[in-house]
Amino acid sequence: ARRSPGGPGAMSVFERNRKDLEDLCKRRFVFRQGSEIYGGVSGFFTYGPPGCALKTNIIQQWRNHFVIEEALMEIEDTYIMPRPVLKASGHVDRFSDFLVRDVKDEKKFFRADKLLEDVMDAKLNEKGITEAVKKEYTAVRNQADAYSQEELYDVFKKYAIKSPDNGNDLTEPEPFNLMFPVPIGPAGLIQGFLRPETAQGIFLNYKFCLEQNANRLPFGCAQIGKSFRNEIAPRAGLTRQREFTQAEIEYFVKPTDKRHPKFAGIKKTKLLLFSSDRQLKAEPHEEVTIGDAVSSGMVNNETLGYFMVRTFTFLTSIGIRPEHCRFRQHLPTEMAHYACDCWDAEIETCYGWLECVGIADRACFDLNAHAEAAKVDLAYREALETPIEREVTEITKAAGIAVMKDFKKAGRLVKEWLEKLSSEDLRALNEEVNKSGQATRNCSLSDGSSGDYTFLPNHVVCQTKKEKQTTTTFMPGVVEPSFGIDRILFSVLEHAYYARPKEEGDGDKQTRGVLAFSATVAPYKLTILPQDQRIARENKYEDLKDLIRKRIAALGHSSTVDDSAATLGKRYARNDELGIPFACTVDFDSLKDECVTLRERDSMRQVRLKADKVGGLLHDLCTARKSWQDVLAMYPS
Repeated sequence: ARRSPGGPGAMSVFERNRKDLEDLCKRRFVFRQGSEIYGGVSGFFTYGPPGCALKTNIIQQWRNHFVIEEALMEIEDTYIMPRPVLKASGHVDRFSDFLVRDVKDEKKFFRADKLLEDVMDAKLNEKGITEAVKKEYTAVRNQADAYSQEELYDVFKKYAIKSPDNGNDLTEPEPFNLMFPVPIGPAGLIQGFLRPETAQGIFLNYKFCLEQNANRLPFGCAQIGKSFRNEIAPRAGLTRQREFTQAEIEYFVKPTDKRHPKFAGIKKTKLLLFSSDRQLKAEPHEEVTIGDAVSSGMVNNETLGYFMVRTFTFLTSIGIRPEHCRFRQHLPTEMAHYACDCWDAEIETCYGWLECVGIADRACFDLNAHAEAAKVDLAYREALETPIEREVTEITKAAGIAVMKDFKKAGRLVKEWLEKLSSEDLRALNEEVNKSGQATRNCSLSDGSSGDYTFLPNHVVCQTKKEKQTTTTFMPGVVEPSFGIDRILFSVLEHAYYARPKEEGDGDKQTRGVLAFSATVAPYKLTILPQDQRIARENKYEDLKDLIRKRIAALGHSSTVDDSAATLGKRYARNDELGIPFACTVDFDSLKDECVTLRERDSMRQVRLKADKVGGLLHDLCTARKSWQDVLAMYPS
């Protein structure tokens, strides 16, 4: 998380509510520490009934917003992946964070970039520092997770950073691979890992999805599921877990044409953008239309810009406040070497600006890596509107026979290698052999082996012919929006929470907290309340309750019943803190006229309507077909 440019005060609302919100989430079992009765292990959490329902609704809204509206293809791949897959993707060698240890107690260790952020936060809060020094500390903090191993060590030395527990010296930063190894099979001879991201499963199945899309580009593929990372020092609750839910999209495009057909419709949308240039200058983010950002080159291309806007509209649709959502561009030093551009959707919380979505133009890296490692052709073939004629150089049939004969067992594979050479490379080899009498090349063969092979003139006799080219071949580029569902859920909780002022004479010490969820994602849509226990004992009440619940369930919505002995006001309050947007009260008049009272959570205003109308009206409210203002107009007091 990153502190806001305005300092800690800019987050005072979220920080002030933090303790009360944590108490509410624990008391109402929104989520708790995993395996808590055994003491728990950091980085693992269990969602209770309201938390599980909230998460399910957020995921369903994500599916509606992206998979359905953008016509994406959804897959479900395995949680365990064999080592060769993650070796090819680079995770085995490079999926690491840096840690530092206490020199006197190496069992005490810290994630280096997070420790650096904490130290810079403390320095920024020191009194009497100049603007120049504040700017320096801010720039260092902004780059904390972008420093190399050597740069981190230099920064730690410069600011004399010690162990926060006891002031001891710290070791040099060292890489720690974040993947969980998993032996496969009874003997454990096959090495695997719990997947660190959902993206690789999509790349492995790109070829089959392309076939299902009638071999047309562009197209998108999505996957939602668990990922696993053995975090060095997980902290801050749901925001850093070892087991978490991701929702990822891989949108495959032609590398030379990243326009998007829907971009014109969203280009006037304004976003808060925090470019790499402004970060390095320690300047705040700015509001820019996405059209201007793309045309100026700040955002690399239309497809990337389009998904930034779609991400913003998704986040605001589930309750994220627009003024607390920005997009931060990766610094040149933290961006992968193959990436064209990358922006993180950050949401302001009690922990600062929290990265919740990464939107990256990954170019062709992943497909190239898997095509080479698996020896599978993943290139895309596009038909040309007008065929072109070109000269092609290839070895003669006699040269191929000579290669097969002279290289014995490797002959067929070496011949295949020669046949795959480009015309330019084959001509260059031919010229070198004819000039020097022979030439040696290191050949990577199709069986996975490689070696040096020496070619003689009879091996590289070439012929040139003209042929018509009707297709062009290229590896698709990829734009990848990657969503951390648990971090988004945590942010929704913080943005939804507020405390209702206590009424005069209210002796209850507990804060009257409210979770103002939108009806789209609220864990339960309606609670049914008898006015008091006398109503609850009536058979007519049971009939009305069953009528309402059955109709609501048939429309796909969840409801609860609160028929406890507490006062009606207290029952309203405890359902408000679960974020239930509507409450239906059955009173004595209801037993006569079958009308009930429908109350809206935030305004606390009520309307009276027939019990058999509640289900349809609630459905309209939850699907945004009607607003509460519409309901007030339909049922005036």
